[in-house]
Amino acid sequence: MTKNPIQAKSISRRTALMGMTATTAMAALPLRLSAQSNATIRWWSPQGAPAQVAAYKTQIANFQALHPEITVIFETTSDEGYAPQLAAAFSSGEVPDVVTHLPSFAIQSYYANGLVEPFNDVIDAIGADDFYDGANDVFRTADGNFCGTGIGNSAANMMWLRKDLMEKTGIDKAPETWDEMRAAMAAMQTGGIYGAPLPYGSNSMTSLIFIGFIHQAGGQVFTPDLKVAIDNEGTRNALEFYREMREYCPPGATNYSWGESLTGFVSGATATGIYTGRVLANVRDQNPSIADHVTCVTYPRISKDVAPWTFNDFPSVFIPAQSKNKDAAKMFAAFLFDPEGYIQQLHAAPGHVLPVLKSINENPMYQNNDIIQKYAAEVDLMAGAAAGGFNLGYESADHVSNDKAGEIIGSNVIADLVQKVVLNGDNIDEALGAASATIEGIMQG
Repeated sequence: MTKNPIQAKSISRRTALMGMTATTAMAALPLRLSAQSNATIRWWSPQGAPAQVAAYKTQIANFQALHPEITVIFETTSDEGYAPQLAAAFSSGEVPDVVTHLPSFAIQSYYANGLVEPFNDVIDAIGADDFYDGANDVFRTADGNFCGTGIGNSAANMMWLRKDLMEKTGIDKAPETWDEMRAAMAAMQTGGIYGAPLPYGSNSMTSLIFIGFIHQAGGQVFTPDLKVAIDNEGTRNALEFYREMREYCPPGATNYSWGESLTGFVSGATATGIYTGRVLANVRDQNPSIADHVTCVTYPRISKDVAPWTFNDFPSVFIPAQSKNKDAAKMFAAFLFDPEGYIQQLHAAPGHVLPVLKSINENPMYQNNDIIQKYAAEVDLMAGAAAGGFNLGYESADHVSNDKAGEIIGSNVIADLVQKVVLNGDNIDEALGAASATIEGIMQG
C-alpha cells in the first residue's frame, strides 16, 4: 500500500522524533495536513517557569522549522487555576489544541465527559514500546482507549531533609515512621526554623497531600471497585497525626499551597520539605549554601508495616475533543518527545519531571546534567518511587480507574475535611460523614 506523501513526510522517525532511539517503528498517524494549512495550535500548560518556557520555545521552533505551515502559541495556566480556565474553554468551544502537565485524574474526568480525544495513535507514533512498563496504565479509559500519555513522572510527596540540621540535633537516620518524624520535628524546630511546610489551606495541595497521609496510615478513599471508603481507621489516624503536626508548621501554613510549601523548605524556614525534585534546582539557584546538605526519602508512614505511598500526578499531554486542528495537534504532541526539546524541558527542573521513555533516560544528553549527576541517588529514588506511584484516580494497582477523581479534588472536599477537623476542631464523625456524603454525591452525579 502506498503511503500518503504528506503522512510519510510528517510523521517519519526523522521528523517527528529526530534522533530518538526506540524499539518500535514510527506508526503512521492518520493526519490530513492538507486540510489544515496555516493551522494555529494553542498549547496550554500550568508549568511556566522561565527555564521551562525556554525549553518550550525550543520545541516550538524545531517543530515549526519542520512544519512552517503550522504556528504554535504557548499560553500559561496555573496549578490552582487550570480547572476553571478549561471549564470556560470547554463551555465556549474555544479550546486549546494541546494541553500538558495536568494530572492524569483530571484527564480521565474530562474524557469521561466526552471532552478529550483518544490518544492511541499518538502513543503509537511516539513508540509504545519505548515507554516504561505500565507507564500508560493510568491513562487507559473505561472504553479501552487512552485519554493521553505522560509528559513525565513526578514524585510529588517526597520528604526533603537537611542533613546538616539532622547532624546538629543528633538525628542519625531519616525518619521512616510518624513517631520518628514527630521526634525529628521536635528536635529540629529551633532557632526560628520550623519542622515542616505541610499545607492546611482549602486547595488542591492539601487534598492531594492528605490523600497520601491516608494511604500512609493504611487507609484509602475508595475500595478497589470505587465504593466510598474514606471513613476508615486510616483516615482517622491521619487526621489526628496531621493535627499533631500543625505545631511544627509555620503560622502561614493555614493557607499554604504548592508555592509556599516549596519556598518554606528552599528558603531554610523549615527543616523538612514535601515536594517533587524541583527542590533541587531551586536550592541551587536560590539558596546554594544548603545545596550540599539536601537529600530526600519516601515520606514516613504510620508504621513500617504499611508500605510507602508516593503521589505521582502523572503530568500528562492530551488533546481536547473540540480542537479544530486535531491532526496538527497530534503531530505536535508526538514531537514534544523529540530528544532535544524534551531533554531541555526535563532539565529545566531536573528531578521535578522525570522521563517516561527508556530511550530518554538512557540518552547521554539527559544524563549530562549537574543536578542529575550531583544528586544521582536522590533522582534514582524519585524515579523508582514515581514509577510505582499512585493518585486518587489510581489509588493502587488493585483499583479501577476513577474518572471522578478530578471533580473530587476540584471540590476541595478533602481539604475542607482537614480544615474542619484539624483547624476548627469539628466532630470527626460528623466531618467524615459529611465528606463521605459529598464524595458519594460527586460519584453519582
